[in-house]
Amino acid sequence: MFQNDFFPTGHIKGDILIDLSIGPIVHHLYSACEFFKHIIVLKVRDRCMMELKRWVDTRTGAFYWGHAAELQAEIEGKSCQALDKEGEVRSALQHVLKCDFEKENMTEPIDLPPADCIISAWLLSVISKDQNDFIRYLRKFSKLLKPGGHFLFIGCLGATYYIVGKDKLHILKYDEEFVRKALVGEGFVIDCCEVKKRTNRTNMIDYKAIIFIAAHKEK
Repeated sequence: MFQNDFFPTGHIKGDILIDLSIGPIVHHLYSACEFFKHIIVLKVRDRCMMELKRWVDTRTGAFYWGHAAELQAEIEGKSCQALDKEGEVRSALQHVLKCDFEKENMTEPIDLPPADCIISAWLLSVISKDQNDFIRYLRKFSKLLKPGGHFLFIGCLGATYYIVGKDKLHILKYDEEFVRKALVGEGFVIDCCEVKKRTNRTNMIDYKAIIFIAAHKEK
């Protein structure tokens, strides 16, 4: 994914990374773990927390992410160090916390320290009913970030639904212009924006392209 090439440039690093992404996924953290001492993952659903903790603790039945670790190790030219990459993520991923996006303090009663970086992958479009919701949640995410901190956004352009089992679930439809304006409107400066058009075909989701934006919060 796009951020695999972005972290090694040295522009994004620090002590604390907060992950606000969809589901119990970890593959997007493989490229980040070398550049942050602590990774804090926030989840709304207990099931997501349980699945993620199962992987962190290497328990029986945990989802296998080894293929993603192998790919990341290949990208870094360290194809023989895939197991080390998984260990690095597990060591950095110190907290998986429950959050509520409707609360002023999303992790109440815990107060999180300001983050050096936030990653949000495919989440904002799923939790937002409309564009106003998207901006409202983005503003909440921004409050977790220290001035000058970085925000990495990954999402699907032009999507309206995705399918899980027999359920067809809502995705907020937006384009590149909307995301850019939303970020700038909330005090971010966009450092990089990449769009990759869809090449595969599936009826599980109807997106047109994947967008990656790296931005920093103005001081």
